[in-house]
Amino acid sequence: MIYVLVPIYILVCVFLILVVLLQQGKGADVASAFGASSSQTTFGARGATTVLEKVTTWSFVAFSVLAVAISLLQARPKSSVLKALGNQPPAKTAPAVPAAPAPANSVPVAPAPARRELRPRLPPARRRSSNDPIRFEA
Repeated sequence: MIYVLVPIYILVCVFLILVVLLQQGKGADVASAFGASSSQTTFGARGATTVLEKVTTWSFVAFSVLAVAISLLQARPKSSVLKALGNQPPAKTAPAVPAAPAPANSVPVAPAPARRELRPRLPPARRRSSNDPIRFEA
């Protein structure tokens, strides 16, 4: 969905820029700054709403709605494949077959001896005091 909205949003942005640049200023020329009346006041101080102004308004509305929609879509938490798999019940497996009973004439087996640790034991480290010199050995 985001891949559809972003290109539309870019087109609306470019269109809005072009429409705003095409509009003529409302009495913002140099003559009106010095108190001269404007020649475009045929319909009063406000003037008639042109098609270009209506297009600008609707493109701004589209710009705003698309901006909010894109931000809401991006703010949603993303789902994870692991989370989706975690919600599924575990696959059913065949019941475990009980072990065959030991023969009557068998000898019990002694447990294996414990393994020795292969790391050599180091003497306990001596704590250094603040008065001990620091020695660097190469």
